[in-house]
Amino acid sequence: MTKIINITIDGKPIETFEGRNLVDVAKENGIFIPTLCYFRDIPPLATCRICTVKLNGRHTTGCTLRVADGMQIEVNTPELLDNRKAIIEMLYSEGNHFCPSCEKSGKCDMQNLGYDMGITASRYPHAFSHKTIDFNPKRMIMESNRCILCKRCVEEVKTRDGKDVFSFVKRGVKTLVKIDYEEEAKLSESEAMRAMNLCPVGAILVKGMIHEEPFGDRKYDLVGKEVKPKLSGGGLVKKDPNEKFIVATTSLAGCFGCHMSMLDIDTELIDLLEIVEFNKSPLTDIKKFSKRCHIGIVEGGCANSENVEVLKEFRKRCDILVSLGECAIMGGIPAMRNFVSLRECLEEAYLHSRTSELGAHVIPGHEDIPKILNNVYPCTEIVKIDYYIPGCPPSAQHIWKVVRSLLLGEEFSIAHDEFKYD
Repeated sequence: MTKIINITIDGKPIETFEGRNLVDVAKENGIFIPTLCYFRDIPPLATCRICTVKLNGRHTTGCTLRVADGMQIEVNTPELLDNRKAIIEMLYSEGNHFCPSCEKSGKCDMQNLGYDMGITASRYPHAFSHKTIDFNPKRMIMESNRCILCKRCVEEVKTRDGKDVFSFVKRGVKTLVKIDYEEEAKLSESEAMRAMNLCPVGAILVKGMIHEEPFGDRKYDLVGKEVKPKLSGGGLVKKDPNEKFIVATTSLAGCFGCHMSMLDIDTELIDLLEIVEFNKSPLTDIKKFSKRCHIGIVEGGCANSENVEVLKEFRKRCDILVSLGECAIMGGIPAMRNFVSLRECLEEAYLHSRTSELGAHVIPGHEDIPKILNNVYPCTEIVKIDYYIPGCPPSAQHIWKVVRSLLLGEEFSIAHDEFKYD
């Protein structure tokens, strides 16, 4: 007979059976321990370390921990929460996790953990690693830039005769997941789909089987919690109480969609203008700063020397600087070129493109043309950013709620359906 034991998790007494997995026990008692590698049908792998907890004061992985009588377990201390957040941020920075361009967006386990943890941007610089994208398998695409080496596919995906379809190759930071083409060809359509759904990110894709689902109907659109950003200070101080707040905006390497979203505030823009005056901005067509601004809103990342110059000027002229939208925060869709060399991008655009003008096989170069950077960089990797408004694009109500709260120093919360990377 299984022995009944008593443990405590974050001070909460829990009665359970000896030898059960801690993650499952915690979940049954309303305590969430996040995981990416742990899966119900697979023996614990402990590869992602996101489930790290403290057992009797010592760090260990929650997914490998079997409960025993008298255990004192800590799950949600400030230190552990920050460690988990740091791991997710590093995974975003290391791989090709640009949610607006990812087929698994809205159904991605790692993306959902980012939402739950309130991650608006990574504190770590992007690695811009160049890994292969394998299109050769019969049914699948292996996007190694997104792979987090969780080992789920290696352990779980097998042919009907028990052969491995996925395997680890190389070691250390060079480790990759490879597909055995011969064994992969034996998988049925449903088995291939299961492999794609087993992946916690967008690394394994089935050709022609990514069914687009509208916002609100995707796996993680309906679950989640509100995020409450921390405000520093008590709002901006004006010399004259009757003076309006001065706001500047700009669009760098992006599609201008965030500015279009701002205009969706419609008639509420009239109310906004009672407290806000726009200075340098495409909304006013003012080309240069004419006064210091209380807040600067930057859409788009940095793809060329002009973008960098404009961004640095905004940092210099604005008391608060806000990154608006996924391109400004993570690089977005323009940053997809980071995984192809700049030379190859230019040659494809100007020399080999079907739309190139006949006989004009020249890559343009002139002192008046801004120098293209080797990579597209998020704004935070160029200057200090104070606040972030994620989305592609964020809604007008979301944008102006955040901006108004920053100006007035009011606390605010972001609902789950507003807090999106795509």
